[in-house]
Amino acid sequence: MAKEVAIEKRAKISQAQQYMLLAVLGAAIFLGVAVSLIFHFIGQISFNVRVIAEEEKAIVAYSNAIRDIGVCKKPAGSIYSEEELKRCNPDTIDVSVIPGTLRANIMENLAANTALNSVPKESTSTCINPYTGKKFSYDELNEIYNTAETDDDLVAASELIQSCSALRIIPDALPAFKNEEALLSSLNKIFLLTGIEPEMLTPTGSTGASSIGTNLQSISVRLSVESHTATTVNFLENVERSIREFNIDRATIEWASNDKLILQAQAEAFYMQPSEITETKETVKVEQKGGK
Repeated sequence: MAKEVAIEKRAKISQAQQYMLLAVLGAAIFLGVAVSLIFHFIGQISFNVRVIAEEEKAIVAYSNAIRDIGVCKKPAGSIYSEEELKRCNPDTIDVSVIPGTLRANIMENLAANTALNSVPKESTSTCINPYTGKKFSYDELNEIYNTAETDDDLVAASELIQSCSALRIIPDALPAFKNEEALLSSLNKIFLLTGIEPEMLTPTGSTGASSIGTNLQSISVRLSVESHTATTVNFLENVERSIREFNIDRATIEWASNDKLILQAQAEAFYMQPSEITETKETVKVEQKGGK
């Protein structure tokens, strides 16, 4: 009887030990899972914080670029809100409200440069002051812009400045894209200024990188002139004085009868290589062990 009681006690003790072992094992598993989940959530939180920080940096950089260029008025806060960007219209901004920006500096300083204003501007009818009969000066254009009362008036004044201001000289001298028609028009103006008609004036269709600058592209053009010696020399002088840069690669000059010169030349004009603004993406990776 005593032996049976002892065996029963040992069985219960063994069963209790098994239960305790299972309980300890379950607790260990639960603790391990809990610790793993804690580290996982900490990693997720850290990763999300880094992503948000990078997004904030991109937003601040984008907002600063808009403000420094002078595209929109100064934001109410540190960055532009979506509503402020939606309401922003560069053509209706008075430069007096964006002082120190790139746009304000160009409009206030470069546009008033006396050297630029000394170069002839477009002589279209829209650039003639109806009261004086002369081309608009910078002060007159600026006055029209500053006294504009409505958004439509500001847009019209801005377009007038773009077409008649001395700033127009810069893109005229070095266009921002290939335009063979504008090139031929520039040469035709030189012919008209000289008082002759070209025997031949045509683009060759050849374009490529310029030898005088890494960011410049060239357009080749062929021309032929037959006129009196003084007139031909005057034509070459007008080409040299043109604000549009021309480089004569090859030329042949032949004497003809009646004191005439036959000029055949191949020249190149230049334009800026197109600039492309591409969106850059930065991948934020989860940090691995060892800092890799």
